[in-house]
Amino acid sequence: MAASIYPNYPPELSQDQEDYLLSSIKDWSIANGLVVRPAPSFISSTSDPSGVLAVTAPITLFPSPFPRACFEEAKSIQTAYNELYAAVSRDEDWLRGIVEELVEVDDFIAKLWEVHLAVKKEGYVQDLSLGLFRSDYMVHVDPSAPDAQPQIRQVEFNTIASSFGGLSSQVSKLHSHLLHTTAYPPTDTPIITPSSLPQNHSIPSLSNGLASAHTHYGPSKSSPPLPLCILFLVQDPERNATDQRHLEYTLQSTHHIPTFRLPFSSILTHTSIPENPSRPLIYTPPHAPTHPYEISTLYFRAGYSPIEYPTPTFWTSRLHLERSAAIKCPSILTHLAGSKKVQQVLATPSSPHLSRFLRDPVLADRVRTTFAAIYPLDNTPAGLTAKAIAQDAEKSRGYVLKPQREGGGNNVYRSAIPGFLASLGSVDEGKWRAYILMELIEPPALKNVIFRQGEVQRGEVIGELGVYGVCLWKAGLGGQVLENWEAGHLLRTKGRESEEGGVAAGFGAVDSVCLVDV
Repeated sequence: MAASIYPNYPPELSQDQEDYLLSSIKDWSIANGLVVRPAPSFISSTSDPSGVLAVTAPITLFPSPFPRACFEEAKSIQTAYNELYAAVSRDEDWLRGIVEELVEVDDFIAKLWEVHLAVKKEGYVQDLSLGLFRSDYMVHVDPSAPDAQPQIRQVEFNTIASSFGGLSSQVSKLHSHLLHTTAYPPTDTPIITPSSLPQNHSIPSLSNGLASAHTHYGPSKSSPPLPLCILFLVQDPERNATDQRHLEYTLQSTHHIPTFRLPFSSILTHTSIPENPSRPLIYTPPHAPTHPYEISTLYFRAGYSPIEYPTPTFWTSRLHLERSAAIKCPSILTHLAGSKKVQQVLATPSSPHLSRFLRDPVLADRVRTTFAAIYPLDNTPAGLTAKAIAQDAEKSRGYVLKPQREGGGNNVYRSAIPGFLASLGSVDEGKWRAYILMELIEPPALKNVIFRQGEVQRGEVIGELGVYGVCLWKAGLGGQVLENWEAGHLLRTKGRESEEGGVAAGFGAVDSVCLVDV
């Protein structure tokens, strides 16, 4: 970790000040939906057999300092990233070359590609794709350069189930509320001020994206016509349902669009495709079986991990959805575009691929400056260099090993890398190609206080900024981008000792930014 670039932070609290702050946080969170279902390790199922309880989401007591210039650059470049990944998903030939490197060593990627090929053979009936993206960054300060300025470095780009758009907006409002109600103690040089707390529009912006896809879907394709709806595909059980509900309720109250939730395991039970060349996807609500709906837009908040496909039936479900006329968020090709291998190919030093998708050289250079160095573990010159680093216990301390997976808990860090790779077998067996090696980002030192499961945790932390984006486009190389905008932000903060940052996976806390000029 680099030396701190921030002021002395956070403010010291007396016991009375801390008690008042925590009381305010707990009550505001419950009143405003900044909550999650409790983990079984916190409240057992025997204590809450009906699943009626909710607790304050893991959050920080204070907004975390973040360089203003880095924040503004991350926000302003999001539309370029939207354009980039829309272009990647439209270029099937290029994506095939990436996938073919992985199908022999990654069964999940292989299965996703098989779904695409099956639908392609039959013929796609929907050429529109929706992306609710999130590009994640950390602040990087080169520790070898004494006068180095902070810069953003991309951690990953998420194309499926980009979570916390609902809770991130609420935690920004919480921290602003705490400031305006004097819950934060006064300091000689105020850091937390109204101008340092940017508004966060992630709930309305992401909801607008879903509503836009719903509108572009057009009239019902069923005969006779059916009312249209948006369907959220979710995990069951889902501890983070409130985050999703904020978007769902906005769609219903602001856009007046019927919106429903369906567990990923119940797809074939409650959806169907009639004998109709347009292949509309019909949802029959179990609570109202005589009132079916035609699904305009499928929003995946599940289906991104191999463990969600325990039997062939789940792959049949994914094929069933993909061959339908519903607009998918994401489509199978967009899901594949979010693999870490794509990120590596774009970000490997001297890679020529970025200019294939971003023809504006100035824009491409801005995107390129956000890349951290990422390497394959193959037999290319870059891959052979990476293999040597990954097998060296000392050299590997500056790297993280990543598989092609979304969600927290999948990465291998630092000196644990050589042993993990050895457990996969010989370097020549090919299993190593399922991973990429990424140079660790060096964030500046920072302290904050995290409130999680009723406990207060103080210490050094690391923040990860996520910027949301909405993009709607037509498939194919000549496909047109119809909608493209930046859609709010998220700050996730974790203890410095924690390598992972996924809040839902149990590692981090939802935070908001306090902009500082450094």
